Amino acid sequence: MRKNEEIIELAENKGWKLIQKGFDGMSLAKPKEKISIVCSWAAGWEHVSINRWDRTPTWEEMCELKEIFWRDDEAVMQIHPPKSEYVNNLEHCLHLWRPIEQFNGKIPLPDSLLVGIKGLKVKRSKDD
Repeated sequence: MRKNEEIIELAENKGWKLIQKGFDGMSLAKPKEKISIVCSWAAGWEHVSINRWDRTPTWEEMCELKEIFWRDDEAVMQIHPPKSEYVNNLEHCLHLWRPIEQFNGKIPLPDSLLVGIKGLKVKRSKDD
């Protein structure tokens, strides 16, 4: 995770306003867009959540979060826990997580070939 000062600068450059900063986290918002972020680092995890009041955040918004809070060489994840562990306190809220201590802070990742071929762009026709 980036240092607090860098996070705040990157966020402000993207239109976010710092609402509160504490020893174990911070909150930011774009009030006109009705969107807020909570960031924390505790219990062995770095965590950022984003909540829109009107809809679930998009992939692009999740990528912006990742870019603000973590370096390009750091992997983060959304977790889909067992259904018995579901928690949904806020509608339209999504979370990004990164372990601090487990795996030496590095998330084990599948080989990128299991997802696709880097640099390959598939073009679809209108008939597909």
